[in-house]
Amino acid sequence: MNFEYFIAKRLIKGKEQNNSIAAPILKIAIFAIAIGMIMMLVTVATGVGLQHKIREKVAAFNGHISITSYDNNNSVESWAPISKNQEFYPRFKNVDGISHVQVYATKAGIIRTASDFEGIVVKGIDTDYNWNVFEDYLITGRLPDIKKDQVSNEILLSEHIANRLNLKVGDKAITYFLKRNARANDKPNIRALEIVGIYSSGFQQFDESFAFTDIAHIRRMNKWEEDEVGGFEVFIDDFDAIDQKGAEVYEEIPSTLDSKTIALKYATIFEWLKLFDLNIIGIISIIIIVAGINMITALLVLILERTPLIGIFKALGTTNWSIRKIFLYNAAYLILKGLFWGNLIGIGLLLIQQQYEVIRLNPATYYVNTAPVYLNVGYILLLNAGTLILCLIMLLVPSYIISRISPVKAIRFQ
Repeated sequence: MNFEYFIAKRLIKGKEQNNSIAAPILKIAIFAIAIGMIMMLVTVATGVGLQHKIREKVAAFNGHISITSYDNNNSVESWAPISKNQEFYPRFKNVDGISHVQVYATKAGIIRTASDFEGIVVKGIDTDYNWNVFEDYLITGRLPDIKKDQVSNEILLSEHIANRLNLKVGDKAITYFLKRNARANDKPNIRALEIVGIYSSGFQQFDESFAFTDIAHIRRMNKWEEDEVGGFEVFIDDFDAIDQKGAEVYEEIPSTLDSKTIALKYATIFEWLKLFDLNIIGIISIIIIVAGINMITALLVLILERTPLIGIFKALGTTNWSIRKIFLYNAAYLILKGLFWGNLIGIGLLLIQQQYEVIRLNPATYYVNTAPVYLNVGYILLLNAGTLILCLIMLLVPSYIISRISPVKAIRFQ
């Protein structure tokens, strides 16, 4: 045990006694560090959590990368069919980081009841559809059972549409589809689909429109061949690499096809999400500055209170840096104590929110029903280490005051 650490430990014990002049100020400094850590944890966990949750929801309805025909012209309907006999389906062999590829087709329609109607976009899916991302959104019933050799008449509706039309699981959804290039006298295509499940993603932009059923219905209405689909949805392992993977996918598909990432397709949403990064950085910076100022105040009070002791150390030949390290050890102890309580309370609050969803949000504004929480050991350790290091760096300058103290004046200081 070195000299500076031993002395610092003795000073800490003295400060923790109630008769210490600096005790109230030091408690305030510890409290400020703890509050700052709680705010940083909540800011990062909810900010990153919201980003991840919205990405998941957009990807659940669209995949990370969509591949369509150039002739589709960004229509809500899949007008131009594509053969699913492609080199990249059912598996991308030439692009790493692709987790799944699935086919789909979309068609606009109207669900009509005896008293009301609602416009929808029916998404036709096949046996390769990955329901894993949708299981969390299912609130009643079950997911449609799509079979290879049999057309399924089952449909999955959103809670929003079901509530507006007063429909429930087991009811028939009478759905009307207009024919392409239909004439005035042409009758629409009608499908009586059984509602087997109701979902709610909390993403109103999608919940207001999308329903899911067998792609065979859309093939028949559009007079497509059995191997024709509206497009492909590609899922990747790492969302942070979406731009790179999007470019690689584009290079691998035929020239007659086009690909687009959800970051481009829904650019407004993802630009809004990027603002969260700036907000998080700004909030963390302000909190660390405030915490650092509190620690500077506490350190100056410590130096003032221990000025005679500093003079004695200097008279005994102790170097300025050794004395400065004594007070920096003291400051580090206070910071660590504040970080401990901040982590304990902050992580506890986040776990409560994660488990019980106490804080609710307006899905029309935030695209989620509750404040999502993303907990990761990596960023928690980074926040703690960053706060400790930055605060200690900020304390190096005020600790320089020690080198300006005269031993004779310090010993006589009252």
